[in-house]
Amino acid sequence: MYLLYLIAKIVHILLTLVLDAMFFRAILSWFDRGEGGFISTLHGFLALVTEPFILPVRWLLSRFPSIETLPVDISFFVTFLLLSLLSVILPVPVFS
Repeated sequence: MYLLYLIAKIVHILLTLVLDAMFFRAILSWFDRGEGGFISTLHGFLALVTEPFILPVRWLLSRFPSIETLPVDISFFVTFLLLSLLSVILPVPVFS
């Protein structure tokens, strides 16, 4: 029972961290990154962390030519919504 609680807690924490990283990546994309500055380094790190979650959605959406022509990266938004939905659906583990 404790192992199941531990796994659920780790998944919940990781999901929260990925959602937070995606949020901060979106916020940092509004600022001028410059060359080698702190914002550029942080944005690169957040892209490295979040891109593995976005790539499968980007690959699926690339099959629709009309979505590829949009000026906005819709795969980022869809991934954020899917992960948010997953965090709502998964129960928060409570150990008693």
